Amino acid sequence: MPVFKFGGASIKDVPAIKNVVQILRQYQQENLLLVVSASGKTTNALEKVVLAYVQQTGQAEVLLQAVRQQHLELLQGLFNNPQHPIYDEINDLFVDVEWILEEEPQDSYDYLYDQIVSLGELLSTSILAAYLNEEGLKTHWLDVRDCILTDNNYRDAQVDWTETQNRIQKIVPPLLQNQLVLTQGFLGSSSENFTTTLGREGSDYTAAIFASCLNSQELTIWKDVPGLLNADPRLFNNTIQLDNISYAEAIEMTYYGAQVIHPKTLRPLQNKNIPLWVKSFVQPQERGSLVSAEEVEQYPPIFVVKKNQALLKIKAKDFHFVDEARFSALFASFAKHRIKVNMTQNTALAFSVCINYEPQKLGGLLEELAQAYMTELRSDLQLISLRHQTDEALSMLRHNKEILLEEHIGCTSQLLIAAEANWS
Repeated sequence: MPVFKFGGASIKDVPAIKNVVQILRQYQQENLLLVVSASGKTTNALEKVVLAYVQQTGQAEVLLQAVRQQHLELLQGLFNNPQHPIYDEINDLFVDVEWILEEEPQDSYDYLYDQIVSLGELLSTSILAAYLNEEGLKTHWLDVRDCILTDNNYRDAQVDWTETQNRIQKIVPPLLQNQLVLTQGFLGSSSENFTTTLGREGSDYTAAIFASCLNSQELTIWKDVPGLLNADPRLFNNTIQLDNISYAEAIEMTYYGAQVIHPKTLRPLQNKNIPLWVKSFVQPQERGSLVSAEEVEQYPPIFVVKKNQALLKIKAKDFHFVDEARFSALFASFAKHRIKVNMTQNTALAFSVCINYEPQKLGGLLEELAQAYMTELRSDLQLISLRHQTDEALSMLRHNKEILLEEHIGCTSQLLIAAEANWS
């Protein structure tokens, strides 16, 4: 039984949704499970709703209405009958969020984020399931929150694998008889039945969870690129498609920030030796890229660009050495405030760290550090990781760049630089 995952770009508008339907017509005989993200940039739009609500700017309802209008246009483009039941289903989903916005925020930002941003996946899958049924492709809409149980670490929930596997194996196979099963990516549910999310861009991970629990024959992630490339084609010229890649190499790429696959996706697949295909929904007839246990003899240089980075320099106020004890306390602070460390460098008196720039998390960290340390923060940076480096590739990355940190380990180099628009 294969699992397919379709991202937001694949269902961003009416023509895109119709294209997905045409792809699925080729797999009508399969017992196929579909995992689907929010449409287009809906998650970004809903994040703005959350921020406006928490900050009480008065714009949350206006921003939510813009999301409603976007999905109303999808409905009008897909369904000729304005009395179709899907209109009421979508309206009810918006009403649930409107009830939240009517009250002043009392809960944590992360909790509110998960309750509001989860609307995106519920909308997209409800619309797509209804349209597939309208087009004669019998489809069952499945609430993923009935399947994936997590802790209550909102915005980055950890999966309870034992209970999740029990639920999926009990619920899903009977539903797959003579129909597609369509569910949401990114979402889960806590033991208290509150909605949780698995981390930004977590729909790939959702698909891997289902593939692993169902012992699927393969997982296919449908993207707007022809497969896995050695660099982002929006930033680099002359990119090379990686036709075959090992699990280990793909894990390294995602660890350093490659966006084409969510970092948590690969381990469940590797554990069950489930092949992962990355294919293009624009050119579905093309082969795409295969991630499997098979080792590859040689790779070209692989470039990974991580944007929205910051450099935090930390010095002890008493001018003591930054020793093991201080390292332990500093990393405990990073973990406490859920700040990801991407690169470090230290001298006798100072510690420099490259982190994701997330102002809402950084405020608490900087306030805590101020008790014992002097800090200096510089944002608007990019971290470039180069796998399978060559002298030519390194020289190109360094050319006319302001390099703030640089590190070389094995076949990987990392450079933290001031933000750049392009490389060639």
